[in-house]
Amino acid sequence: MFTLDLAEFTFELKDGAIKHVGPSNKSATAKLYDVEGVEVREFGDERVKLAFEDEDGNEVEVALFPEAATEVARGIEALEEDGRVFE
Repeated sequence: MFTLDLAEFTFELKDGAIKHVGPSNKSATAKLYDVEGVEVREFGDERVKLAFEDEDGNEVEVALFPEAATEVARGIEALEEDGRVFE
């Protein structure tokens, strides 16, 4: 399941193209649940890309600098050792 929350965005559809119009101080949240596939790979010369896909083919990709990717890996290792999720 993929959810996308676009808070007060305004889009313009013109000649088949979608364009955001309005101030650039908006934010959005994307969430992907029930992930079936995970891929970790290099992205460019200095980032790590995490790609997630659900059974419906929805995808979320996140590009992290190495420091952030290391923090994610450490967080998962800590959960494996101390958390209830991996029991």
